[in-house]
Amino acid sequence: MTDAAEPTEPPVLVRASGGLGRLTLNRPRAINALDLDMIHLLHAALDAWERDTEVDIVVLDGAGGRGLCAGGDVRGLAERVTGGQSEESAVFFRDEYALNARIAEYPKTIVALADGITMGGGIGLAGHAAIRIVTERSKLAMPETRIGFTPDVGGTWLLAHAPGRLGEYLGLTGATMDASDAIYAGFADHFVPSDNLDGLRDALETRADPSSPTELVLLFDETPSPPGLAAARVWIDDAFAADTVSEIIERLRARPEAEAAATADLLGELSPTGLAVTLASVRRSRELPGLRDALEQEYGLVMWFATSQPDLPEGIRAQVIDKDRSPRWQPATLAELDPQVAASALAFRHDPPLWG
Repeated sequence: MTDAAEPTEPPVLVRASGGLGRLTLNRPRAINALDLDMIHLLHAALDAWERDTEVDIVVLDGAGGRGLCAGGDVRGLAERVTGGQSEESAVFFRDEYALNARIAEYPKTIVALADGITMGGGIGLAGHAAIRIVTERSKLAMPETRIGFTPDVGGTWLLAHAPGRLGEYLGLTGATMDASDAIYAGFADHFVPSDNLDGLRDALETRADPSSPTELVLLFDETPSPPGLAAARVWIDDAFAADTVSEIIERLRARPEAEAAATADLLGELSPTGLAVTLASVRRSRELPGLRDALEQEYGLVMWFATSQPDLPEGIRAQVIDKDRSPRWQPATLAELDPQVAASALAFRHDPPLWG
C-alpha cells in the first residue's frame, strides 16, 4: 500500500480556521494508507490543539476522493516481519494504538468523515471519533483475516459491541459494510451525502445556529436505506454463535440461504490460525472493561503474529505484493490446527508492554 512520497505536500495536512482544526490524510495514491510518519503528525496536531483555546472541533478526512484511509502500510509490515525487525513493528503498533485511544478520549469533539474506503487502520482513526459520518460512497471493513492476521486498532472493541453475532461475522469474514450497515453495526453514527460534506465542514467552521457539533451534523444528516446486515441476522446469529470456527462453517453449510453457503466457502479459504485467534479475540473483548483493554489485548496478538507466525507475511505476499490470491497457510486446514492456538496467542506478552 505504499506509494512514492507526495513531493510538495506533507502526508497529513494540518490547518485551523474559525475554531475548526482540520486533519487531512494526504497519500491519495495509496488511499491514504497509514504509516508511522502520519501517525506522529496526527499525534502532534492533537497535542497542539488540545492546548489551543481557539480550536474546539477537529475534522478528520482524507484527500483524493477514494477514501479516508485504506488501512496500515502492510507492505512495510511484511518487510519488518520477514526482516526480523520486531521492535520496529512494536513501535509502530504502540504509537498507532496510542493514537486510537487518544482519538477516543480527546477532550474536544472529533468529527471523522469516513467517506469512501475506510478499512483496518482507517477504522482505528474514524471508529473511535466522537462523531462518525459515512456517505453513499463509504466502504468500511476490518479485513485482516484476508492476510492471515487479526483485527486490531480497537476493532475488536467495536466488533464485540455490534448487535448479535455481527462482530464474529464481520471479524472473521472481513465483509465490507456500506453506510447503512456501518451505522447498524455501530461503526458510524450519521449518514451525510458526499455532496453535502463541504457544506458540513463550512457549518462546523462558521458555527451557524444551532451551534453544537451534533446539532450541526443533524442539519445534513439523512436517513440511509435499510441495512442488509439486519436482514441477514437470522443466519448470521445462528451460525456465528457456534463455539469454534469449524462448527460455524458446519452451521453455515446447514443453512438454506445462499449467502450462508458463500460465507462457508470464504472461511474455508482463509488462514485457520487467523480465524481461530480472531474468534477468541472478539469474544474476549466483550468481557473487557474498555477500549484501552481491547487495544492491550490486540497488541499482544499482533506481536504474536509478527514474531512467530508465517501466515501474516504469506498473506500480505499473496494479497498485496504478488497478488496471486493463493496463500499457502500453515497449517492449511482447520483440522490440522492446534486447538490451543488461540489460548496461546491470547497469553502472549511482548516487552515493553503497550501502556508501559
